[in-house]
Amino acid sequence: MTAEILRLNFGMVNAYLLRAGEGFILIDTGMPMHWHKLEAELRRAGALPGKLHLVVITHGDIDHTGNCARLQKQYHVRTAVHPGDREQVQTGKQPVRESGTPMGSLLRPLGGLAARFQKQGASPAMEAFTPDILLSDGQTLAEYGSDARVMHTPGHTKGSIILLTGDGQLFAGDTFANLFGSHASPFIQDRRELRESVDKIKGLNAGRVYPGHGAPFSFEEIRKMKA
Repeated sequence: MTAEILRLNFGMVNAYLLRAGEGFILIDTGMPMHWHKLEAELRRAGALPGKLHLVVITHGDIDHTGNCARLQKQYHVRTAVHPGDREQVQTGKQPVRESGTPMGSLLRPLGGLAARFQKQGASPAMEAFTPDILLSDGQTLAEYGSDARVMHTPGHTKGSIILLTGDGQLFAGDTFANLFGSHASPFIQDRRELRESVDKIKGLNAGRVYPGHGAPFSFEEIRKMKA
């Protein structure tokens, strides 16, 4: 049976709502400025109030964690993060990264512009939060109603993960993106780790890839990539 997936598109940022038994799992949460749209979409889908079993964060950057604290406080939703990014979400401190690809060099000014807007108050800062659950490599989400499995894929951040459902739907976070074409992460904390993660992912049996940025694409595109 194909997993039921709703893409929540916040412009250049995605979150995904995954049907999980009688409820839902949310993968990433967008930026703080996306709160009203996120809340409205979750309510429209029937996930709020009371049906959102879990929020899974693919990594600790603000465009993925921006609404975790609010979901915890207002709706008592449990949030799960890999321990490699626990410090990042608890402090809001961003890791140092390099532009890993020509695409990264092109996009870096946009990141700097966003940071300036945030500092000037034009964009809300991420509210730090303490994760309820620390995810481990190979862990399943069966107790939350999904057959999705966690894979630790460091490189973009130390705690980056992907999720793979039993029917081959792959939620990539920022390990991959699809901005002007599909590619491996444009920003890298550890190049060796990202290369190893991409090689490991190439060996999976997957069909569709759901990136944190850009439209979903075929898994076959990953087989052609270099990190």
